[in-house]
Amino acid sequence: MVVKNICCIGAGYVGGPTCSVIAWKCPDIRVHVVDKSELRIKQWNSEKLPIYEPGLEDVVKECRGRNLFFSNDIEMAIKEADLIFISVNTPTKTYGIGKGRAADLKHIEMCARKIAEVAEGNKIVVEKSTVPVRAAESITHILSANTRPGVSFQVLSNPEFLAEGTAVENLLHPDRVLIGGEESVEGDEAVAQLTWIYNHWVPTEKIITTSTWSSELSKLASNAFLAQRVSSINAISALCEATGADVSQVAVAVGKDSRIGSKFLQASVGFGGSCFQKDLLNLVYIAECLNLPEVAMYWQQVTDMNEYQRTRFAKRIVECLFNTVTDKTLAVFGFAFKKNTGDTRESPAIYVCSHLLEESARLNIYDPKVECKQIEHDLTSAAVTSDPERVQQLINIYSDPYEAVKDAHAIVVLTEWDEFISYDYRKMLSVMKKPAFIFDGRKILDHEALIKIGFHTETIGKRFSRNTLLRASGDHFPSFSWTL
Repeated sequence: MVVKNICCIGAGYVGGPTCSVIAWKCPDIRVHVVDKSELRIKQWNSEKLPIYEPGLEDVVKECRGRNLFFSNDIEMAIKEADLIFISVNTPTKTYGIGKGRAADLKHIEMCARKIAEVAEGNKIVVEKSTVPVRAAESITHILSANTRPGVSFQVLSNPEFLAEGTAVENLLHPDRVLIGGEESVEGDEAVAQLTWIYNHWVPTEKIITTSTWSSELSKLASNAFLAQRVSSINAISALCEATGADVSQVAVAVGKDSRIGSKFLQASVGFGGSCFQKDLLNLVYIAECLNLPEVAMYWQQVTDMNEYQRTRFAKRIVECLFNTVTDKTLAVFGFAFKKNTGDTRESPAIYVCSHLLEESARLNIYDPKVECKQIEHDLTSAAVTSDPERVQQLINIYSDPYEAVKDAHAIVVLTEWDEFISYDYRKMLSVMKKPAFIFDGRKILDHEALIKIGFHTETIGKRFSRNTLLRASGDHFPSFSWTL
């Protein structure tokens, strides 16, 4: 088999960018990205794509209509494809056995059954979604149980390692490409075909081939290890605030150890996104099912520390604002879970805002890429509040940060957008209530400069001298505790 047609089921954050780059780098291969959502496909075919990723728009516009197509015709795409990516959502279960931990594989199963129903000839089926160990085996069982004469399948695991905000860069220059397959002649041939596709731009030495089980577990383990580093430095940040140490200085010292390295040692209000939390909980569930309670508790503590960091930051805001934020206006800068994306899944901003809304704060929210409807949906969902009408009365969403800070008591930075660094904070201070506060949950601002112009400044993993603040601002604050 020579792969000439690729189908990707799922036009989301993984399927869309991945197949756009494949189409760009493999101009002789026709790539069809299909999804049951008519709205999403319409957006992929429009001038405004459904997701924001730097560089993605240029890639899509160059390839769309040439060898890259977005469609709702799932059956046609499956029939024509030599290779099929399954790239659908696998959220954490909210019901039944494994609730709150296990991955919900209903969309994976639906795809497998649809492929078995309409496929013709030989197909390579590649699980691209983040899945628990042995999901490929389940897909294989469904396909083999429904295979018709003249149809055969090989199932591969090819997990994505994309960081939102740098997805195109990650695809073009990956640290590694991981391909897991069945250890057989047919499995080796399928692996070779997928390797050939990536070889159009990825050197062979960066392509790692394993068994399917090892490939699946490597994905979960990678995200768990990264999340662990974030939670570890955030745990240290609490100690820094209590002792007077500076978490940035500690991170530099620790990161200089070649055995540890500096990546993912940036303390913040917490990690978010579609992968870390979900994959950690999935790993916890797998360990529980395998009767490994100590392993499960270890990884559970990583996500517990993340929740603690978000809650701790929200409590610190309330404490510093004289132990009440009721009817006070707070300007929230950033709602996406990280910069350069409009994705809000598991965003720390949702949790921090939720805590503040419970205290009856009024929130003026600004984010350069997140749509207003998405912010409203996230803060009024049943998982966040039991009183959505009350929340809607307490939030206002702005398209201009300078408008958002008018008459605000504080600015709360929850996403590390670069533009936040260059704002005219002196101008903002002039229209805010006094004393004016800034809570930098991402450690991106010039704190000393903010103190000098008169802001009461708080950040993660560091505390400032109370006397320095008083001298800088000229305000006299009542006594209150500096740390939690």
